[in-house]
Amino acid sequence: MSEFNKILAIIDATDETQKSLKRAVELAKKTDASITVLLVVYDFSYEMTTMLSGDERELMRRCMIEERTIWLDEILAPYADQVQQIRPLVEWHNRPFEVIIKHTLQEQYDLIIKATHKHHLLHSVIFTPTDWHLIRKAPVPVLLVKDHAWPEHGNIIAAINAANDEIDHKILNQNIIKMAGKFAKILNAQRYLLNCYPGTPINLTVEIPEFDPNQYRQAIRQHHINATLDYAKQYQVPQENCLIEEGLPEDLINSVAKEKDAELIVIGTVGRTGLSAALLGNTAEHLLDAANCDVLAIKPDGFVSPVKLDDKKQ
Repeated sequence: MSEFNKILAIIDATDETQKSLKRAVELAKKTDASITVLLVVYDFSYEMTTMLSGDERELMRRCMIEERTIWLDEILAPYADQVQQIRPLVEWHNRPFEVIIKHTLQEQYDLIIKATHKHHLLHSVIFTPTDWHLIRKAPVPVLLVKDHAWPEHGNIIAAINAANDEIDHKILNQNIIKMAGKFAKILNAQRYLLNCYPGTPINLTVEIPEFDPNQYRQAIRQHHINATLDYAKQYQVPQENCLIEEGLPEDLINSVAKEKDAELIVIGTVGRTGLSAALLGNTAEHLLDAANCDVLAIKPDGFVSPVKLDDKKQ
């Protein structure tokens, strides 16, 4: 997996602290990466101005872009001497995730950084937030930033499913561990492997009288311990940094991260579409709202974004 050379930081005009920009600068200082700071703007009244001519509508669009470009230049000015290269980019689009992904594909960025926050449940179901789209569809790792600091000698959690024997999932586990190791090196942090496994199915104890739930539970746990330690040995992770927990990943990952005061959670995710994605989401989406630290979502090898460069811009 390549080093970070080009970072795309997504800025939010309503975020006074500009968490994504600060995180991008912090990372660029340690890696000498260049930064493009992207602000996506759109005025929905533009769609309602049927009384205006095409030239007037174009003037409205251009004026807003110019106004925001001036604002963005002012925001970036204090960072000009801190990093190798930082440049502003303002785009007009009514679907931010599309323009983010298209720029990523076109300019071959290595990492997308975006600030995130809690999403109102009903709003999240009806209007899928931009960061959920990025988790599902972005072709490169997506770092979703919260307010947690990145202290020296901090902790990074690599959340894996160690007992999954599918080759694609094994490769994803390996990439999660390697990515966590890369950030651990950059941030001078400790890397932990966290593997969660399901509890004993209640229906088995009812349907099979001779079933011994304790023996089953011990066997399952040992299987997950062995699988996790195999990964740890392969990637030189100390045994004491291996955490094997029983329960749901979306609950345990956050509780362990809080217990360790982790600065970053690294997790693998796959694209999901349709009603199941809107109503259920995946593990990365479930833990986003509850996490008190940054979350880095990476895709399996060979993932192809459903967003294409030739899609028409709105």
